[in-house]
Amino acid sequence: MIVAEPKPVEEIKKMLDGYDKVLMVGCGTCTTVCLTGGEREVDLMATAVRLMHKVEGKDIQIGQQTILRQCDWEYIDELQNVEDYQAIVSFACGAGIQGLARRFTNIPVMPGVNTNFIGFNEEYGLYSEQCKACGECILDKTGGICPVARCAKGLLNGPCGGTNNGKCEISSDKDCAWVLIYNQLEGQGKLDQFKQILAPKDYGKAGNIRMLDLRK
Repeated sequence: MIVAEPKPVEEIKKMLDGYDKVLMVGCGTCTTVCLTGGEREVDLMATAVRLMHKVEGKDIQIGQQTILRQCDWEYIDELQNVEDYQAIVSFACGAGIQGLARRFTNIPVMPGVNTNFIGFNEEYGLYSEQCKACGECILDKTGGICPVARCAKGLLNGPCGGTNNGKCEISSDKDCAWVLIYNQLEGQGKLDQFKQILAPKDYGKAGNIRMLDLRK
């Protein structure tokens, strides 16, 4: 799932300078699950911003709504009375934030979170990066472990000379992705794949504006 982290309340307050009627919109999927942008988090942020304004002797009116997804027109259209507000703060990932900006073109839409990566839920509140959304998946060749996301250098053929006792040279707490790949392939009886040299990736598939059409 997409993993994000909340922006500091001071940053959000600064974004809202000059506005006194704001709508904060939560997202009921990814950012809710990672405890960043659901109904509870929107409520906490709205309360914090109101208090900061009150301390300064200012008033701000903040509306709060949460929809299931902000990356889907069907749910964006469930938002009510948006035209009554001067600005919107979205607590969705970058795609959802831009979804609101595309729908409500005459109202500034601001990010309430920083979108970090596509990750796996290791345990409650702990997420690890697993995928870079590179557009050219090679997991069939690497035992289901992504070297692009999980190797510090993004090496397609490894390990490098920095691995030490199965750990990455950047940190003794970080497993070397290519040692993990080797062990995985060994356990599957597919070490012959480890010897295959992978061609350079076409990073243009990740760097361009992409659209996936499944309507055909």
